[in-house]
Amino acid sequence: VTAINAEVGQVVAAGAPVVSVLPPENVKVRFFVPQPELNLVPLGQSVTIRCDGCASVTAKVSHVSTEPEYTPPIIYSNETRAKLVFMVEAHPAPEDGPALRPGQPVEVIVQ
Repeated sequence: VTAINAEVGQVVAAGAPVVSVLPPENVKVRFFVPQPELNLVPLGQSVTIRCDGCASVTAKVSHVSTEPEYTPPIIYSNETRAKLVFMVEAHPAPEDGPALRPGQPVEVIVQ
């Protein structure tokens, strides 16, 4: 369950969702990689995900953005190239998905 839309005692309209469920196979972790380190996370690369209060989870990189993003402040110059980052998504195995919670801060370690 990722969200509870109604509490005990509330009146809910017919057909309205009471809870939202995220299937374990749809859990993903999004993180950002600086441009100089982008070659360390190709598709299929294993990463370790750590978070407070949970065991380490292994995931595989499933998406690497083709569009770069700049971290603030946005200053377009050669001196700020280190601020250029790419979004990466990694999916844990379905059995490890429930260990991670949506929006939870994590630490990602490239293996």
